[in-house]
Amino acid sequence: MFPDDIADMAAAVIAAAIERHWTVATAESCTGGLVAGALTAVAGSSAVLDRGFVTYSNAAKADLLGISDSLLESHGAVSEPVARAMAQGARDRTGTSLSVSITGIAGPGGGSIEKPVGLVHFGCASPSGIVHARHVFHGLDRQGVRLASVRTALGLLLSTCEAR
Repeated sequence: MFPDDIADMAAAVIAAAIERHWTVATAESCTGGLVAGALTAVAGSSAVLDRGFVTYSNAAKADLLGISDSLLESHGAVSEPVARAMAQGARDRTGTSLSVSITGIAGPGGGSIEKPVGLVHFGCASPSGIVHARHVFHGLDRQGVRLASVRTALGLLLSTCEAR
């Protein structure tokens, strides 16, 4: 179902989280639940994955993750502050050890000069704080941006697990 590299990364995240007795939540926009899907494809993931939020709309980000309307209005959904707030909101609402967030423009439309198609912001919240990553996945179609985003999100989870 997922490319081998994504399946391998998801398995590594599950193994690392199990070893540390950590739990995970996801808050996904442009990936529409693919990160949670990759994690649940791994046997034993129920010991780690608490839940995944698919917060595609601004209303869902506000309702499910507690993102303020003023933050969304001032920065836009695809921004560092919103990615950080999504990650923290998911962690706060679930009580998990880790959470990862993804918000971006997968295309083919919806981009602008300031926020081009392929721009994706990520957040990873842990007890140590929130790590942010920003990528512009140039030259990829919608599915390519989404899969590259899954890889990046799993990489953030894995590096956060391994850093502890």
